Amino acid sequence: MTDWQHIQRMPQWQLALSSLSTLSYRAHNLSGYLHEITCAVSQLLKSDWSIVTIHEASTGKVIASSLDMGDSETEFLVHESVSNIVVQSGKPFWIQDVNHHPDVANQMAGYVCYLGVPLRVLQGNVIGTICSFSTKPQHYDAETIATVELFAERAATAIDNYRLYQQQQQFNDLLETEVTKRTIELREAQAKLIEHERLAAIGEFAAMIVHEIRNPLTTVQMGLHYFTKLNLPQAAQVRLALAMDEAKRLAHLLQEILSYAKPQILQLVETDIDGFIQPLLVTLRAMPEAQGRIIEYIPPTSSMQILGDPDKLRQVFINLIRNACEAVEPTETVRWSVVESPAAYVCISVHNGGAPIPTDVLPQLTQPFYSTKAAGTGLGLAIVKRIVETHNGELLIESSELKGTTFSVKLPLKHSLAD
Repeated sequence: MTDWQHIQRMPQWQLALSSLSTLSYRAHNLSGYLHEITCAVSQLLKSDWSIVTIHEASTGKVIASSLDMGDSETEFLVHESVSNIVVQSGKPFWIQDVNHHPDVANQMAGYVCYLGVPLRVLQGNVIGTICSFSTKPQHYDAETIATVELFAERAATAIDNYRLYQQQQQFNDLLETEVTKRTIELREAQAKLIEHERLAAIGEFAAMIVHEIRNPLTTVQMGLHYFTKLNLPQAAQVRLALAMDEAKRLAHLLQEILSYAKPQILQLVETDIDGFIQPLLVTLRAMPEAQGRIIEYIPPTSSMQILGDPDKLRQVFINLIRNACEAVEPTETVRWSVVESPAAYVCISVHNGGAPIPTDVLPQLTQPFYSTKAAGTGLGLAIVKRIVETHNGELLIESSELKGTTFSVKLPLKHSLAD
């Protein structure tokens, strides 16, 4: 190059250096940064169109363009593109006049001149190209190509950093999810530990209190029973009956306290769900609370086996069916159904159409000593929940004005326990 030619080109190099020095990359605005690069390359080369492409296997994609591409297709087949030569060789490739290269004329999309420079990341891999097209023949010297390579280096570094940034973000998201998951598990484990400690303390205290109360209560009940044999005035008989009812209620409360406080030790046996429910259904339909109500049973469509303690589970469903019968009027229906739920569980549901349970009350129903009944002990559902959870199951409660109230007991099927 003569001195005069060098002087003529100085503004062009200054433009390139100015563009390089003002480029500012931010991880969240890669497309804007690459667009600036394509525009700078077009200005440097005085070309009509410059693009940045990414190549993955047999497919390429235009990820930045100096021209607005609108809704144009940005993906292309690599083997049908002249940029494939750049990627395969890992070196710049140019066509100063396509008329001298008829073998690639069909890959030039109507353009006459082409310059492609590889995008090479730090690891040495070529991930794509910067390509520039012109409708008129151009001359590319070594300095021009070297300058475009500087832009390509910036573009490749930005893309590589963006990918690392995305990987870091994904890692951070996974880490945050895992930390959240572990935190929840830790809190649940801590809550269970506190609950076990509380139950142990309650159990020890309850056993002592029940023992101290039961003996004198038994003596009181024997004395009251003796008075029933006497010919007492009517007013005395009424008071005696009231005293006997209260003594009986107190004895029942003591028994429930013991049932809740003592550890749930299961006697597990292989139990067929339908075979367990059918005989229990006869007993439940004869309960005083069930009189006048219809207990409709919907059996499972196939045999389902669980490992369970029949006596404990009988206690669960007696309580749930009794509560459901108390919630509806005579002639109304309580529906008892069995279905297989996802993840190898059986779902045994007891539904009633009575008045819905208020939303703020639902979470408290299984808390000990909480009851919505005037004469309730508040331990029935708490005991039910403990028995179900001891079976590695779950007690679910749903209630609404439209659908009524459903208590669902989810228990693992026998084959899922074996797995």
